[in-house]
Amino acid sequence: MTEAPRLTLLTPHHVGPEQVDALVPALDTALAAGDVAAVILRLAPSDARSLIALVKRVTPRVQAAGAALLVACAGFDGDLVSVSARGGADGVHVDKPADGALRDLRGRLRDGRILGVGGIETRHAAMDAGEAGIDYLMFGGLYPDGVAPDASAVRARAAWWAEIFETPCIGVAAAADEVAALAQTGAEFVGLESGLWLADAAIIAHVQEKLAGAGAAS
Repeated sequence: MTEAPRLTLLTPHHVGPEQVDALVPALDTALAAGDVAAVILRLAPSDARSLIALVKRVTPRVQAAGAALLVACAGFDGDLVSVSARGGADGVHVDKPADGALRDLRGRLRDGRILGVGGIETRHAAMDAGEAGIDYLMFGGLYPDGVAPDASAVRARAAWWAEIFETPCIGVAAAADEVAALAQTGAEFVGLESGLWLADAAIIAHVQEKLAGAGAAS
């Protein structure tokens, strides 16, 4: 028997001040309902001061529940490391990083701060990311335009990575019926898109049962 995968919760893309009011109580409920290791907060681009204020609103709630808060902000051309650190978060998440970006971020994220990456669509790019010193690699997850990668491809990539590499990976479910198969890939974490938990956190307990079953069967 192996340990059951833990959960990672993904917020919607483009979270701004208007969305945070509804997000915070939903997160509180979801965090209390399952074994959540981390939350990836996907912010809408804004100025650094506004982003820091949003991170400060969310981070204490997540950390009080024993989870890590990772800050993502597609399209932000400022210093995401500074936003994360000044907001009290645990690290940053980047999708489709530019050449050299991961090594630069790794060098600037100190004191155990987490660097995660997603949006990687080839094995070569995944291995390059691993060599840059990331703390986890995420397969799947909705793109900012709302399109989800093919679920079978996500499972195949997660299974390949988990079998060969020591760096943890997250396999993201965009639909409830994807959870059990992702849990069987060997991925250390199963990610849940916001559409699965934001409106009804009761699904977290259901997902937790599936993950526990996967651990017992391994």
